[in-house]
Amino acid sequence: MLVVNDSFPGPVIRVHKGDTVFVNVHNEGYYGVTIHWHGVKQPRNPWSDGPEYITQCPIEPGTNFTYEVIFSTEEGTLWWHAHSNWTRSTVHGAIVIYPIEGTTTPYPTPDGEEIFILGSWYVGNINALVLEDLKTGASAPESDSYVINGQPGDFLPCSQDSTHRWVVDFGKTYLVRVINAAMNADLFFGIANHNITVVGMDGSYVKPIINDFIVISPGQTMNLLLTANRSLGHYYAVARQYDTDQSFFNGFDDTNATAVLMYNGNYTAPDVPLFPSNLPAYTDNNAAYKFIGRLRSLASKDYPANVPLNITTKMLITVSMNYLPCPNASCAGIDGNMIATSLSNMSFVNPSTDLLLAYYRNLSGIYSTDFPNWPESFFDFTADDLPLNTTIPTQGTRVKMLNYNEEVEITFQGTAVLKIPQNHPMHMHGYSFYVVGSGFGNFNNETDPKNFNLVDPPEVNTVEVPKNGWVTIRFKANNPGVWFWHCHFERHLDWGMNTVMIVKNGGTPETSIRPPPTYMPPCRPPSLAWPKDFNDSHEVKKVYERK
Repeated sequence: MLVVNDSFPGPVIRVHKGDTVFVNVHNEGYYGVTIHWHGVKQPRNPWSDGPEYITQCPIEPGTNFTYEVIFSTEEGTLWWHAHSNWTRSTVHGAIVIYPIEGTTTPYPTPDGEEIFILGSWYVGNINALVLEDLKTGASAPESDSYVINGQPGDFLPCSQDSTHRWVVDFGKTYLVRVINAAMNADLFFGIANHNITVVGMDGSYVKPIINDFIVISPGQTMNLLLTANRSLGHYYAVARQYDTDQSFFNGFDDTNATAVLMYNGNYTAPDVPLFPSNLPAYTDNNAAYKFIGRLRSLASKDYPANVPLNITTKMLITVSMNYLPCPNASCAGIDGNMIATSLSNMSFVNPSTDLLLAYYRNLSGIYSTDFPNWPESFFDFTADDLPLNTTIPTQGTRVKMLNYNEEVEITFQGTAVLKIPQNHPMHMHGYSFYVVGSGFGNFNNETDPKNFNLVDPPEVNTVEVPKNGWVTIRFKANNPGVWFWHCHFERHLDWGMNTVMIVKNGGTPETSIRPPPTYMPPCRPPSLAWPKDFNDSHEVKKVYERK
């Protein structure tokens, strides 16, 4: 498997709010790779955002590329990961963002901190397995186990001697940074007999929430305070799947990944650490939605909630599982068809070159600008029996254009197409946004907005569209560039649950996309040849001509 600097997870990047970091990525593997700085807004700098064929082509084996990672308003915990194929399963790590030097957090300074990265473990070459499934139209592989800091933990014999252990001192308070780097699963996480206080999420602060567990979607991060005030002993920290798609897949990864919290001191260690008895069951929707519904922005004088109020663009986007018909039912998916996914019945197709370059150089034929504000047709999106024409999406590379400084409201509507309703964690590149409302059933444009929270909604970069429900977000389009929108379940991304938002330049250089760096990784033929005015790097030219 491909890893960074011989470690799984990869190294932690520590910065202060407002810093700029240069990361030189040398690809010593045998396939192309890109890196995305998840939750980092990268103002005016989509060139270093990272998703393959959206803002760059992969860094080829034996070459390198330097990312300029520009931090702005983020504060707390984010993460970085590969954004090419399924390589992010092993290529990822934490980003710790401290306050500006001389300032403090809105909660008392903790005595220490710990990072828990929750991930997925696969036996075998995961990229090869996924490629085969994409060719045949089959479902994507399920993980063989979940991991905490690279280890499945005590319940699997392969890691009983290497379970992650965290030593704490009685009476001290710790900041726990939790990252869900799993490929296709929401996760419950808790620590036996210890309450945790949620104080941050996705690089923003939230009003403190005391609970004995969290639910966290792929891509999300949470900051928790934990006070070590229990009897001296050993306690399991456990991550297990929160599963909402049982009707579709033939089972799921039911492993319980574990780490161990261990107290310092003189005591007899127990034979077995204590297990968190209040951790919800795999399919406990009520526990998950109740927790999510408590999240609120801090919305203080120092950390205001600047919710857009003068909406200029409204969108309703349906989020669906689909299929593409195969001749003579020759594929390995549903009823012999190929599995697909869509947004507003549009299944995204990656272009042969990156969209950012095509947009910046005004190249035609790479994408179209007709991603709709509304679904092609309205129906009972969450009904049990939906008409056939809702299951076959239109394929293409369609993007949404926005003018600079537009105030945007998007409602993501979950569907029961193919009788496969489930949660979908939607992630937006280049921005954070406010989650102003959510609910179950079909969104009602007349009554539901009356209950929107415009005072202290949570500010995040990844939001869960609830099973058979909807969620509404708002943001101001003040970061020009080409920005990816996608479900953070990797299999749904591969099947087409994506689109691209292009925010046009403002009227000044300070409100426009920065020029491209001297070198960008070249695209493999057959693809668009490099424009003459961009081919100003000898290194680019040599690599491209060699291919």
